Amino acid sequence: MEHILYGSLPGIFAVDNPADRDVDLKSYVETYLEEEVRKEALVRNVGQFTRFLEYAGIESGNIVSFRAISQEIGVSHTTIASYFEILEDCLVAERVDPLTKSQTRKKLIRSSKYLFFDLGVRRICADEGIKFLPERLGAVFEQYVGLELIRNARLTGNCKIKFWRDADGPEVDWIIEKHHTFVPVEVKWTDSPDTNQTKHLKTFLAEYKEAKEAYVICRVPRPVQLDKNITAIPWMDIHKLFSMYD
Repeated sequence: MEHILYGSLPGIFAVDNPADRDVDLKSYVETYLEEEVRKEALVRNVGQFTRFLEYAGIESGNIVSFRAISQEIGVSHTTIASYFEILEDCLVAERVDPLTKSQTRKKLIRSSKYLFFDLGVRRICADEGIKFLPERLGAVFEQYVGLELIRNARLTGNCKIKFWRDADGPEVDWIIEKHHTFVPVEVKWTDSPDTNQTKHLKTFLAEYKEAKEAYVICRVPRPVQLDKNITAIPWMDIHKLFSMYD
């Protein structure tokens, strides 16, 4: 829970007082993100970029619409695209591309998602407090799992993290792609998963012969078999997904 609220930066996480953590996170955003951008002359209007950071924090983990954000801020969609490139270049955001391969579906989403590298920094940029509604908590937990998948993928090598979504409905939060195989992963903020949460995983397994197993990452204390090829696992066991497919 603390990682979801305050992130994983060592200097922040070592601080005991939550209020002091927020002060340090705000200082990080102001001095590093905004000052570094100003110093490097990466953008002409730092005020606009600061507003962009707020929207980027709010939209972190969602499929991004450059045009929608541009209308909110009052700049061109190409400027918004360049701002996201700056976040990538500064290692502040991770871009996650969709899986677009399909022999049957014509409406797979092709736009990318962006994840802030640290959830504490994301929360401060988005100007959010520490009390989340259940649905928001689930969305941020999904981002946490996504970041952990990305980090483990880099450590493992020859591995990519994607997502899958059809405009008509079916979607899977994360896809591990390795050695021409797919491992679909759904994320749920629950400690009692059931088969109702496996519908889209079953759809994916049925449509992609490259996928043999699927997982629900949640808050169960130990693995739980939900279906023939679908297992719920604790979020602490994310790294085990990669050792299974070495």
